[in-house]
Amino acid sequence: MSRQLALDTINLKPTFRLAHTEYVSHDALFRKVSGEKELGREVERKFLDAWGIDFIWSVDDGPVPWHKRGRVTDMGHAVYTEDGRDMRDNHKSPFASPDEVLSFNAVDEYGLPDFDELVKYYQTTWSEKQAFFKNQLVTGGYYKTIISGATESFGWDMELMAAADHDAFAKVLQSFAELTLHHNKAWAKTDIEVFIQHDDMVWTNGPFMNPDFYRKHIFPLYKQLWEPLHEAGKKIMYCCDGTFDMFIDDLIEAGTDGFIFEPSNNFELFIEKCGQTHCLVGSKVDCRAMTFEGWNAVKQQMDDTFALKESIKAFMWAVGNHIPFNVPLEIAEQYIDYLKANWNR
Repeated sequence: MSRQLALDTINLKPTFRLAHTEYVSHDALFRKVSGEKELGREVERKFLDAWGIDFIWSVDDGPVPWHKRGRVTDMGHAVYTEDGRDMRDNHKSPFASPDEVLSFNAVDEYGLPDFDELVKYYQTTWSEKQAFFKNQLVTGGYYKTIISGATESFGWDMELMAAADHDAFAKVLQSFAELTLHHNKAWAKTDIEVFIQHDDMVWTNGPFMNPDFYRKHIFPLYKQLWEPLHEAGKKIMYCCDGTFDMFIDDLIEAGTDGFIFEPSNNFELFIEKCGQTHCLVGSKVDCRAMTFEGWNAVKQQMDDTFALKESIKAFMWAVGNHIPFNVPLEIAEQYIDYLKANWNR
């Protein structure tokens, strides 16, 4: 594991092996690898070091969550942990109609935290985390950017109905961008080197709005959001669940320095478009294969990815849609052993 290895990868410098990150919600795996019975930060650190993980995906939307500042829609949460502690039932949306959504302003609803206090908060929390996970690169970042912000506020049903009025909905999204920009500017004042802009703007099968709407109203906002970070010398990694590979050129134009993506995307298309100019974080490995299809299927996905590694200038390996608790321990152990045996450049 090496913080510098991750940083060199993102900066497009040669590395002796592939950089590595994972997104893991597997308590039994943490216990098995760490040798500890009780979970905690020390167990997480032992796991990250043992698995040769160089990069920690980390975002922070500020000290006070939106639900304590205004209206949000809780759509519930599925189970991703073995004890089901993350399970939540959905709750009725506080928004009664699309018209109510279209009159919404995120800045008016949630307010803008005091800027100097926000900078101090981000610097302090990031510095503490980076000091604890000294062998990994800890990012800054923001989660509820534009579409993810709208989904947090309205829920999918109201969001989709409101989106039918393109011009009015675009004004609502502008308010989420204004809120995000305030936080991005604060992050730009900190000592972070890499920033993750997370926005789940599509579904697994692709965009749920007309692609022209994204190009006219969303990607120009990204460009504005990233200007203060670039001016401060930060690298920006764009992260989106689902399939967004049809927008690679648009996101490059907006200014991202790299992509964090799921295996539903066309990996070869990313390589063709920006394999020599941008950092790519992902692989062809799918957690569903790890869970349900056995080692041969996982090994094939890994081999298919290894075949591409030399054609990518800056490649950070990951199971792009994360490693959940129901992946068999035997598969997880075979996976990491095979990765380590084949990750040299």
